[in-house]
Amino acid sequence: MALQAIAFYLMAAVTLGSGLAVISSKNPVHSVLFLITAFFSAAGLFVLLGAEFLAMLLVVVYVGAVAVLFLFVVMMLDVDFADLRQGFARYLPIGLVVAGVLTVEMVTVAITVATQGAAAKNALPMAHGANLTNTETIGRVLYTDYVYFFQAAGLVLLVAMIGAIVLTLRHKPGVRRQNIGDQTARTPKSGMTIVKIAPGANIPEENAQ
Repeated sequence: MALQAIAFYLMAAVTLGSGLAVISSKNPVHSVLFLITAFFSAAGLFVLLGAEFLAMLLVVVYVGAVAVLFLFVVMMLDVDFADLRQGFARYLPIGLVVAGVLTVEMVTVAITVATQGAAAKNALPMAHGANLTNTETIGRVLYTDYVYFFQAAGLVLLVAMIGAIVLTLRHKPGVRRQNIGDQTARTPKSGMTIVKIAPGANIPEENAQ
């Protein structure tokens, strides 16, 4: 038990420290790396609680897919960090308002749980049948009782990803980009030019390319 307690406090401290570093780091790449560290530490906490499926899901889905995708998106996009720092002061009041609302909600929930005791806490975990594994039980809960909430959460994540790409995408002038419409509308008549050249004559300069 002493070893489990040490592992719990160690991973909990790493999770909290990584979470604070995510929101305090000035470099978005560093924030994503700290986020991956927090996910790994949270997965270790799930293992200590006996929820191996949730730990595996956290590592495979969030670390292996979502966080790595965030990292590649941040690294591939040409983000101007100077502009981000300049806009920090402008959006600081809105951020403080949102942070204040979230703080009031969390404090309210904590006070409610502390005053009402066990009645305000969640019910006991749902006991699964003798022939059902932990994974099957979680699947039945997610895809029967909360299937619409599960799909809505995925839709919110998709919209957030698209919004982040749209807000940070910068179009540089003078860069040749692919135009799918022009390519699909191209015909043999517009795509090539037939030039008759006499034997021994040079190719005209406008057709040399």
